[in-house]
Amino acid sequence: MQIINTAIQEVKIIEPKIFGDARGYFFESWNLNKYREIGIDCNWVQDNESKSRFGVLRGLHFQAAPYTQAKLVRVIEGAVLDVALDIRKNSPTFGQHVAVELSGENKRQLFVPRGFAHGFVVLSESVTFAYKCDNLYMPSHERGIAFNDPALGIDWKVNLSEYILSEKDTRNPLLAEAEVFDLNNPEYLQ
Repeated sequence: MQIINTAIQEVKIIEPKIFGDARGYFFESWNLNKYREIGIDCNWVQDNESKSRFGVLRGLHFQAAPYTQAKLVRVIEGAVLDVALDIRKNSPTFGQHVAVELSGENKRQLFVPRGFAHGFVVLSESVTFAYKCDNLYMPSHERGIAFNDPALGIDWKVNLSEYILSEKDTRNPLLAEAEVFDLNNPEYLQ
């Protein structure tokens, strides 16, 4: 397994070791001890999977305290541009993001820690997207940031006319108007 550091220290790209032959391939998508060694020591409590078509943009999503979530995301089949946005006010990287292509071919994973909003857009004809969460989904605490907030400068790699959004994702506030996490509050990530 190889760890690729990003411009935001807490966000990590993980490239698993792939074992392939004429039969296909095998890799460990999660191994508690190996991930602990690289500083990802989460108690995963929920696995999610979604299927989407080209242009579907999901995000930018997060959950408010006390139901904040860290995520370990990956693509099983297809390709996405995956984005982690730092929404921890008082953080030196507040408002900055990491964007990485995840695909069924490259098998990369992205670790999105608590205190970050997350989203992706489908780049392939379709995608099967899977992720682990370290806290259960709580609809009453679901929040979002506008994917097209000009202050964020995210290049989603898909033409605006091709986006397919949920109704709720069309109503997310700009970062400047959104509920965010406060690093000075010791309970901000609980």
